[in-house]
Amino acid sequence: MPELTPKDLRKARAIAAAAYPFVAALGRTLRWRAEGESRYADAVRAGRQPIMAFWHGRIFAGLHYFRDRGIVVLTSQNFDGEWIARLLTRFGFGTSRGSTSRGAARALVQLRRDLASGKPVAFALDGPRGPARVAQPGAIWLAGATGHPVLPLHIEASRAWEAGSWDRAQIPRPFATVSVVIGEPMFVEGTAEPMVEAKTRELERVLAGLEVRARQLLPGKTP
Repeated sequence: MPELTPKDLRKARAIAAAAYPFVAALGRTLRWRAEGESRYADAVRAGRQPIMAFWHGRIFAGLHYFRDRGIVVLTSQNFDGEWIARLLTRFGFGTSRGSTSRGAARALVQLRRDLASGKPVAFALDGPRGPARVAQPGAIWLAGATGHPVLPLHIEASRAWEAGSWDRAQIPRPFATVSVVIGEPMFVEGTAEPMVEAKTRELERVLAGLEVRARQLLPGKTP
């Protein structure tokens, strides 16, 4: 993919600036039901900065819930990744640029540095282009290479708009109840390919269970 032009950068900056007040205002109307938040706090307190792992379609509600924690998020090296990165920084996140298809090695090196410097990091496991709900191995590999735990999570809204995109992105409607369920930390012993593959498939199963639990916490939602 060609480098972004100055025009692209200006457009990305404008999109982020326009989206921020809408997303921030929407977030302030949401009601939250959280389960497992202590797992995040425990990992940070123990000096084992978590590697947050979630599905791409649940990014928007997470912007508000996890704001201002200095979490470094992996974003794509393309136009969408550019404006998303700029929006993330407005909510107090850091960003590392790369994806499964471009810049992955450089991004993982940077994320290792971020973890070593005491910053949590985060992966949309099926980004940037899917297929949806199929985890890429980056988060598990990083856990095996650093000793830091993967912390799986799922976010679900009682009422939401759903985009027609590949990830069926969910945007909570105003005054919706949103559940956040954080699972048990997953530790990975090394980066051998069979280990990474097995743990990646295990992570998919864990996230499926967290989605069921997140729906159970919401009024009127069918698990």
